[in-house]
Amino acid sequence: MSLEEDPKVNVMQGLKTVLSKMELAVAKRSKDLPQIAPKLVAVSKIKPASLILEAYQIGQRDFGENYVNELATKANDPLILENCKDIKWHLIGPLQTNKINKVLGLPRLHMIQTVHSQKLADNLNKQWGKYRKEEVKLAIMVQVNTSGEEAKSGIEPENASKLVEHVLKNCENLDFKGLMTIGEYDYDVSRGPNPDFISLAKIRQEVCQNLNLDINQVELSMGMSTDYEHAIEMGATTIRVGSTIFGLRPQKNQEIESQ
Repeated sequence: MSLEEDPKVNVMQGLKTVLSKMELAVAKRSKDLPQIAPKLVAVSKIKPASLILEAYQIGQRDFGENYVNELATKANDPLILENCKDIKWHLIGPLQTNKINKVLGLPRLHMIQTVHSQKLADNLNKQWGKYRKEEVKLAIMVQVNTSGEEAKSGIEPENASKLVEHVLKNCENLDFKGLMTIGEYDYDVSRGPNPDFISLAKIRQEVCQNLNLDINQVELSMGMSTDYEHAIEMGATTIRVGSTIFGLRPQKNQEIESQ
């Protein structure tokens, strides 16, 4: 049975569930945190364009992909191009230098959430001039490796402020929007608040203090299907949710083979 035919995939119900829980999480969020309305980025990794179209027709506009090739396939899909004129694509996975042009040339690219080095920022800044329309800058987030895991991308927390400063001062084609992290997988919140979320919020505060930025204008992208409610309570302004909306994904080996 194909993914398109899978009766267990109910995109409308999945979206309703996530949006409803987002509202409840916002109500629990501390009033001391910036009161930025959280945004949902629907992550359609491996899933077909038909499910993206279904979510779009319900009202979802922001979509994310982890892999450059997958993003390119989805963004250029005739079904998406014809029916999703206002779609906003986010790259939420690693970006290699040799794939920068492939990403920047994609239709309706909205944001790169995974800028983790000055080299990547400089390359994006240089190449975006070839693709930008009028004076539109490329929206980016700085990815921070809050957990210190070698398998995860992201700049070290202590160097985050320096990278943000570099983007602001030297990358005139980039529009710094905030900070992003991938929290520890399957963290048990009964142990207390997720330390990765605490760390990213602290880093935002330090960045804003060091660079004299308005904290209400600096977003936090953190939280996925298993922990997005907790992330919002901890101050997330962008969450990245996939399986709760689009259904479970293939096993890891199948997923890798499809890339």
